[in-house]
Amino acid sequence: MTVAPSEAEERAERFRRAALARRLAGLAIAAAALAMLLVAARLEPSPTGLGTHQQLMGVPPCTWILTMDLPCPTCGMTTAYAHAANGNLPAALHAQPLGGLLALATAMTFLLSAYVAATGSRVAWLLARLWGRWTPWAIALVVILAWGYKILSYKGAMP
Repeated sequence: MTVAPSEAEERAERFRRAALARRLAGLAIAAAALAMLLVAARLEPSPTGLGTHQQLMGVPPCTWILTMDLPCPTCGMTTAYAHAANGNLPAALHAQPLGGLLALATAMTFLLSAYVAATGSRVAWLLARLWGRWTPWAIALVVILAWGYKILSYKGAMP
């Protein structure tokens, strides 16, 4: 004769499965973030703040610069990541402010995700609740400001 599991046992099993899912997601995200940072750490940041991406399996130069003599919105991101991954956050922010911030966010994501993978914590879910309807607008503003900075520095209007 089989005995049906109690409601408490079913709840405990759901909790264990949810914790395992969080741990696996945390592990996958931590691995992806760490891979990005390790690749960036192996790159030699371009002294001009542009072109570091060309070290990645023959990626061509930025088409925007070649055709319009203007950097694209992501110009300098790889250089910023390379600087940040080597511990030089000021140089990363100088190369591409958004790239420096994203590299820092990637490192924080690695740490948080590794914590979730190790503990099964729900802290990442709590942080996701911080996303509000204003968040995409704030991100768009930062992208535009960082791109404007990159254009000005490319044209020699910034040190």
